Amino acid sequence: MRGIGPYHAGREAVIDMADTHDLTVSLLDDDPSVVKATSRLLSSAGWKVESFTDPIAFLSHAKMSHPQVVVLDVLMPEMDGLEVQKRLGSFSPASQVIVLTSKDDPAVRAKAMRAGATAFFLKPVADEEFLLEVKSAFAKYGLKHSNGLAA
Repeated sequence: MRGIGPYHAGREAVIDMADTHDLTVSLLDDDPSVVKATSRLLSSAGWKVESFTDPIAFLSHAKMSHPQVVVLDVLMPEMDGLEVQKRLGSFSPASQVIVLTSKDDPAVRAKAMRAGATAFFLKPVADEEFLLEVKSAFAKYGLKHSNGLAA
């Protein structure tokens, strides 16, 4: 199943798209072509994008920046996306994670969602559904941040 479907963990967000220039998505995928295409898609919606192909470099950066929304791959050579999600949650609990992967594994999907992912998408992604979920993730980040969960 592609897109949000029953794996969508929230409701549609209300964000004034005029304010997207202040919102940043962190993107982590070991495939440079996926990073390039997804970065273009996110940028076309008005968001700033910080792109990473290395999980260690991403986590190092994230410890300082506490990202708002993170889009990450699961299958990466140095560290899988579920471990990245776990480590990120330990120091930046308000960060919203969206998983974008090429392998539909129900166990991995369930583990990511239990760990707090807001959505689980399969590549190639349906652009409109994906962008809606990113928009929703920013709203969820704002709620968690205002409730004191941001580090």
